[in-house]
Amino acid sequence: MGEESEITEPVPVAENVARPAPPPAPVLVNHRGTLALLIALAGLVLGTIALWRAITVERGQDEAQAAMRSEVSARMEELARGGEQRKHDVDALRTRIADADSVNKSVREELLALGERSRHLEDAVANLAEQRLTGREALALNEAEFLLQLAQERLELFNDAQAALAAYRLADSALASAEDPVFAGVRQTIGAEMQALQASKPLETHATLAALERIRTDLAKLPAKPERPATADAQPASRLTTLLQQFVRVSTDKGELPGSRNAELTRSLASIDLRAAEAALLARDPAAYASALTRTRAALAGSFDEADPAVKSALAELDHLASAPLAPAMPELGSALRELRNLRATRALSQPRAAAHASDGAGT
Repeated sequence: MGEESEITEPVPVAENVARPAPPPAPVLVNHRGTLALLIALAGLVLGTIALWRAITVERGQDEAQAAMRSEVSARMEELARGGEQRKHDVDALRTRIADADSVNKSVREELLALGERSRHLEDAVANLAEQRLTGREALALNEAEFLLQLAQERLELFNDAQAALAAYRLADSALASAEDPVFAGVRQTIGAEMQALQASKPLETHATLAALERIRTDLAKLPAKPERPATADAQPASRLTTLLQQFVRVSTDKGELPGSRNAELTRSLASIDLRAAEAALLARDPAAYASALTRTRAALAGSFDEADPAVKSALAELDHLASAPLAPAMPELGSALRELRNLRATRALSQPRAAAHASDGAGT
């Protein structure tokens, strides 16, 4: 643009200045100068105002821009600080996430190990429970078999039905503790044989022994039989008989028991007979038992007052004991024992096969 200003032609100022202007009228020149001066002053004022306003506006804009720049700078710094803080927070969060991942991984491994241990523990407890149940069941079966055999031998050797019944009850409770439905049939057979034993109505040993002991204890309280008065129709003795009776007296006990003349001797003999009855009861000897009771009753009836209530009660008790069969016809036992042994043999044969199948399955 500087070259163009140099190229432009100069204004012919010299011609304009050299050319004289026509002289204006005096009045008009004054008014125009004043007006021009006023206009110049007004223009100067307006220019000054415009310049002041321009300077003011420029200053305001500069201040606003400076304030804006400072505000923007402050915001940028704040954003930078916030960004740094967010960066630190993100780094800390990443560190925490990494720690949490490592902790979760370790916890997961521990849980897996704990689950594995729990499975091993459950298997061990199951094995122990199975072994315990198997051992308890075997013990119960052994006990039941022993009791059934004991009951059978007791009945065959001593005809002791009460002891056989007690042994059968114990065997039934032992099989009930086995908790195996396979032995339900054996328990039914045991129940049938128990009913057969109860139907035979055997003599209760303990009750009979208690009754004999009670009679033997009451012997000391029984009153003796009163002496019989002399008969009026007895023939008078001759002189020779009277003379001989001073030196020799002959008497007979035909029809009378040896102890009929002495109550204490009768009590001793009756006590011995009651002891013999107890021994015969324990030995299951019906003949000796009945003979001992018969001798005891005859001694009580011959030497003691039958009108006394105690004597009547003892005689009635002896009659009741003598009427009860000591060894009635007993049923044949052994069905439950054979059935139990067959079941145990069958299970013993099946257990090795089951163990072999279990070992094959564990190997595969």
